[in-house]
Amino acid sequence: MMLTLTDTEKSMLAGKQGRAVQRAMEIVETLGRVYGASRLLPVESVQVAGVSYRNLGEAGLSFIQDWASEGARVCVPTTLNPAGMDMRDWQRMGFSAAFASRQQATIEAYVSMGIQPTCTCTPYLVGNLPGLGEHIAWSESSAVAFANSVLGARTNREGGPSALASAVCGRTADYGLHTDAGRRATHLVEVRCPVHEPHEFAALGYIVGKLAGNGVPYVKGLELSGIDFSEEGRSALVDSIYADSFKLLGAALASSGAVALYHLQGITPEARERKDLLLDKVIKVTVDSLEPAYAALNASEQVIDLVVIGCPHASLQELRAVADAVEGQTLSAMLWVTTSRQVKDRSVELGYVEAIERAGGMVVADGCVVVAPMSELNYHSLATNSAKMAAYALPHSGLLPHLGSLQQCIEAAVSGRWSGCNR
Repeated sequence: MMLTLTDTEKSMLAGKQGRAVQRAMEIVETLGRVYGASRLLPVESVQVAGVSYRNLGEAGLSFIQDWASEGARVCVPTTLNPAGMDMRDWQRMGFSAAFASRQQATIEAYVSMGIQPTCTCTPYLVGNLPGLGEHIAWSESSAVAFANSVLGARTNREGGPSALASAVCGRTADYGLHTDAGRRATHLVEVRCPVHEPHEFAALGYIVGKLAGNGVPYVKGLELSGIDFSEEGRSALVDSIYADSFKLLGAALASSGAVALYHLQGITPEARERKDLLLDKVIKVTVDSLEPAYAALNASEQVIDLVVIGCPHASLQELRAVADAVEGQTLSAMLWVTTSRQVKDRSVELGYVEAIERAGGMVVADGCVVVAPMSELNYHSLATNSAKMAAYALPHSGLLPHLGSLQQCIEAAVSGRWSGCNR
């Protein structure tokens, strides 16, 4: 299939709008040819990963700075993934001034391109809420899963450079999850065990992600009620009782596998509206128990010195739940609740931050443990309600993981030990 460009796109590729735009178009056009796209699509928004200096290093920072110096400026609303620290409270977290200075330089380079320094993996909680069928170019894996599956927008799982290129030229290639065919389910998953609490959705995602790989699972058997996922109710979705569960589900699917889109029978947009979602040769799998996830994501070490809630970044509802849970408690282990700056500011107004800090915890804006330089700190094990965090804890952060409910995590923060019960 031949890739056909419009006259405007040909002009960008020829460098008539400057070298920065030409570089962006070269990236997008090359991906289109590699993946067999017939055209490019305008995008409504972009979310850029590759923000933490720990991941980028000096070479990555120089790449961004060089592009910015060529005059690169975004032409669509664009937000950033988490940094490697709280941009205001990094000293309190314990990170070095050397890391902080390079992290600040990274953010400044992105801001010089016109990108909003949101530093969050949940852009849909800070105003970037794409509509049903909108084409976007997002790169954070959990945000991609949420946008595709729950909001019904359309994006492939972009890399940091390709997402940035889309932001500069306003285009992405029409292939994969931008197409109807690419969004059909490859796996039919029947769930035969109870899945009600957010950490149970996370455990389910871990199991299904390993089964589905980079496929598209269609999940049936979940008992869900009281949800309005109509287009009229979409704007209220982030306040729904299941929003945090779906967020944890998608994050786990994307971390144990490479799932960028899932369908929930009768719930998510295309699972309600399309009759052609299942491929003729769909792979059928059954999940009878969540125990394999708990077995894989719980270390034998019982001592806990760090508890992390907010992977992906915590919502206002989660901040309130943590604040209520620690009320009147004194923590033995450090508790970090990671979230966006906007959600933290609102939580300050509502008293949630004060309650958490009074108990001895900390609400961390902007950052994420997965991309933070945790080797600078003296933590060895963590407890979390996120299967993504648990899966990445050891390989990315050198921390022994424990996965359980929010209540179990708070109990671990108070006692400094893991109860060993995962249900």
